[in-house]
Amino acid sequence: MNESSWFVQGLVCLNLLLLGSLLVATRARGVAFVVGNQRQRVIRYQRIIELSHQIHPQIPQWPGDPPVVFEPVAELAKEGYYLRRFSIGEHSATHMNAPNSFYREGTGIDAYSAESLVVPAIVIDIRNKTTTDSDYTLTQADVLAWEEQYGRLAPGSVVLLHTGWQTKWADPHAFFNQDAEGGSHFPGFSGDTTRFLLARGIAGVGIDTHGVDSGQDEAFSTNKQVLAQSGIVLENLTQLDQLPAKGTTLVIGILRLQDGSGSPVSVLAFVP
Repeated sequence: MNESSWFVQGLVCLNLLLLGSLLVATRARGVAFVVGNQRQRVIRYQRIIELSHQIHPQIPQWPGDPPVVFEPVAELAKEGYYLRRFSIGEHSATHMNAPNSFYREGTGIDAYSAESLVVPAIVIDIRNKTTTDSDYTLTQADVLAWEEQYGRLAPGSVVLLHTGWQTKWADPHAFFNQDAEGGSHFPGFSGDTTRFLLARGIAGVGIDTHGVDSGQDEAFSTNKQVLAQSGIVLENLTQLDQLPAKGTTLVIGILRLQDGSGSPVSVLAFVP
């Protein structure tokens, strides 16, 4: 090997050592590096919060949806390893909806790019409204009040609506809050406010109830508006009380189901 080869090899090793030192140092400060599209972006965080519920057969299920089933396939005592088969609806547990759930020509959950699933999030807390009105829907005035306190909503954000419904998850009857005729009563986004938010350039919406549309909105107006733009719709979130009003980054892990109308998801919140 000639001297120039040794020189090049030495530079490569030095660069790798410097990069390794930088990553170690920044990880200690709670900084994760994300590289894409030939540019470096940074997620700064102090805590990581799991926003997804545990999946088990007793979770609240939308009326008519298939149950969650776990079936043993192999046992340690017999086969020497443990394995189960499971089945679940695409819109069960904490999940994300896809455009084809409402639009014949819409794309499936597998069409969302990895980059689109790493997004900033803001949280609007309406618990003071939902404690007295289970059918409450987010208003434009609520959004403007949030902006008055925290600044204008940044384009590209996912708007998370904290209704307090996550505390009812263990009781399916309370979670759906159905009346004698079977109608559900839980809060959500209003169609008009969703239109306003989309005009502001949001990337999507999320909520701690079973639907971004209120239980009384049988037209699914928010779902349809957001999914018409291939936006993000997250439902059955939890631990929204652990998030600040702004500054959080979401990392959404989907099951890349072929032509899926949605998918159970693991949603991680990186909190600064």
